[in-house]
Amino acid sequence: MEYHDSEKATEVAGRVEDFMEEVVLPREREALATGEKITMDEIEDFWDQAKERDLFAPQVPEEYGGQGLDFSDMLPSFEQVGRSLIGALAIRANAPQEGNMHTLEMVGTEKQKEEWLRPLVQGDIQTAFAMTEPKQGGGSDPKMLQSTAVKDGDEWVINAHKWWTSDGMDADYYLLMARTDLDAHPYEGTSIIMVPREADGVEVVRNVPHLGGHGITEREGGHAEMKFDNVRVPVENTIGEENAGFEIAQMRLGGGRLTHCMRYSGMAERSLEVAKAYLSEREAFGSTLEEKQALRHRIADAETRLHAARCMVRHAARELDRSDARIEVAMAKMFTANVTNEAIDLALQCCGGNGIGKDLPIAHFYENVRSFRIVDGADEVHRRSIARWAFEDIDETEVENALQFDEDLRIDELDG
Repeated sequence: MEYHDSEKATEVAGRVEDFMEEVVLPREREALATGEKITMDEIEDFWDQAKERDLFAPQVPEEYGGQGLDFSDMLPSFEQVGRSLIGALAIRANAPQEGNMHTLEMVGTEKQKEEWLRPLVQGDIQTAFAMTEPKQGGGSDPKMLQSTAVKDGDEWVINAHKWWTSDGMDADYYLLMARTDLDAHPYEGTSIIMVPREADGVEVVRNVPHLGGHGITEREGGHAEMKFDNVRVPVENTIGEENAGFEIAQMRLGGGRLTHCMRYSGMAERSLEVAKAYLSEREAFGSTLEEKQALRHRIADAETRLHAARCMVRHAARELDRSDARIEVAMAKMFTANVTNEAIDLALQCCGGNGIGKDLPIAHFYENVRSFRIVDGADEVHRRSIARWAFEDIDETEVENALQFDEDLRIDELDG
């Protein structure tokens, strides 16, 4: 399909695709076949090769070691890396690191950018985003945030219980959301604070067992449960304006949701490619499965819906350049999450026993994609936002006219 991406976006995405096909996917296939985990030395070698090909950290400004692509221009590259279980990691565009880089680049001070953003881009440090809390804390309803940070002189004293802290097992620093003005509404009294792992009172409780996680790299990453007990950090570790944490998080999540959409679109695309190749070779009931009309129609539906999702993401990205595009992003994220789930499920079904086997990547994709309907905003949360937008501008006169039309129609039917 031709999406009329810019010449730059198309050119870079083409080179990313070549890098995936020539370097990353062969090593992934080997790891899946042998069970031999990909080492961090190998990941760092991927980074070196990505730098040589001008592909490293495409989302980061050049002054900090990235390629400096505009947001819309980098999306096609994110789709290409999504085709591999380790593609995003191989070019340093993996979540949550990518989102944390974006946050520091958007609102960090020059000192913070030099201290944290530059080494983060290069892979010298790892970070995590600590927002979600166990019940009854902040989650789908972030207003329920329980974490607090109280000023004591020039320090924050932080008390928090977090979980689902992505990459929390390996992180050197945590971008932690906590209430910093307990008298204000959480949306207006919450800050993001950088907390070093080595600070007294920081405890990594466990890696929360979860669906997915392909386990083909040495990096544990994980989704950590964390406790912060009277942790002291300098007030200057506040990322962005004090008490503006929710606004900053929304800025981070808007773009992050769209980059997730493209990565998962890449997963779905590769899954369908594997399935179509299998259907063309597998014979049953007198012909190849490719010739069975029911399967052909289901593949056609999946391709159509995936095309629609790609168009929605690109439209939301264009709107995001002009406004917060909250509803456009919500629609794109919710729709793409469901489309990619359905497409990968279909691909697995088409491949039968080979689909549930882990010689192919589809089973791994299947496990990973299910979480996309929950992370970065559950379907129900996005539907709630979309529904609120859909109903907020209803004109009472239009409602009365519609009701009257319905009554007239009913009377006409009775008369007829």
